[in-house]
Amino acid sequence: MSKKAIYSGTFDPITNGHIDIIKRALKVFDELIIAVATSSSKKPMFTQDKRVQLIQKATKGLNVTVKPFDTLLVDFAKKEEVFTIVRGLRAVSDFEFELQMGYANSSLDSNIDTMYFMPTLQNAFVSSSVVREILKFNGCASHLVPQTIIEDIKECMS
Repeated sequence: MSKKAIYSGTFDPITNGHIDIIKRALKVFDELIIAVATSSSKKPMFTQDKRVQLIQKATKGLNVTVKPFDTLLVDFAKKEEVFTIVRGLRAVSDFEFELQMGYANSSLDSNIDTMYFMPTLQNAFVSSSVVREILKFNGCASHLVPQTIIEDIKECMS
């Protein structure tokens, strides 16, 4: 039986930091489901469908499945029969929020575990928010996102 986990987020857009976490998680798990949240409250720059497409392109060749979701993460996990959630921790500031979310998910379903991965130092500052801000002002974000999706992101911006 293969070991699966879910890596959830808005991924607006997917960054090199996300790819770093995905690759680290795949050293522990056989398969990773990348769960792309609707996140309408965050007012994403890219549609959920576009984010799914960008992630599929950026993770080609990796043992991942990309799926959109618009439910509680624990309900999505139950439906997928996966009980480990992967989260990334870039800095101490992420820790408190992620810890609370991990406890909240566990309170909703005691079978859910959360495993935290730290990115390399090179990717520790990379976030979708930083990338969006750079893109908003037509800055160069090519060093922060997977090379395979740079043209797709530029297309969306024009």
